[in-house]
Amino acid sequence: MTIVSVKSGTGEELKKIELSDGSFFWFKTCYLPPLFNDELYAEEKAEGREISADEDRAFRFASECLTAEKAALRLIARAEQTVFGISRKLERRGHEAACVGAVVSRLAELELLDDRRFARLWLESHLGRRTGSPRRLLAALCGRGIDRNDAEAALKSCLDRERETELLNHYVNRRYPAAGEKTDLYSLKYLLRGEGFSASAIQRYLEEREI
Repeated sequence: MTIVSVKSGTGEELKKIELSDGSFFWFKTCYLPPLFNDELYAEEKAEGREISADEDRAFRFASECLTAEKAALRLIARAEQTVFGISRKLERRGHEAACVGAVVSRLAELELLDDRRFARLWLESHLGRRTGSPRRLLAALCGRGIDRNDAEAALKSCLDRERETELLNHYVNRRYPAAGEKTDLYSLKYLLRGEGFSASAIQRYLEEREI
């Protein structure tokens, strides 16, 4: 089987290759193995060139990656995505794991996927609604595939003194309506520490209410 033609699309990386068996593929050169990058898709050299079975598979893989990339970009256009989340969505749509891995890595390089950015935006949204506690917010981020260190760093950057105070007040009012009783002091402090609130925030809360 030989190459009939190679044509460039919009953008430097996008190519279309037509083969002598009548098949053709759109692909991006970034999804081809490095070995292919110097000559196989060069328009002035490719026509009439015979390709091996390995080369044919490489073109097919790159074409599948382009399809997966388009699906990923549609998801990103709707909302910020995590690496874990978008990988799972693409695989559920029938894209092969190897193809998904290549696409996700590429989009992360282009900063179209950024788990740290997602963590900050997600926290900003939830802190604005004063929902949960530090422990529960961290658990929710980790459940979305965010690395725990990244989740903790994002929480530290978003949860300043004022926001932690608001979050703690809201949490206590919802969860422990009888917290004003002095007999609840020990259990309240224990519960709030378990929920990830800082010792200083808890102390401020108790002092303000003279508990």
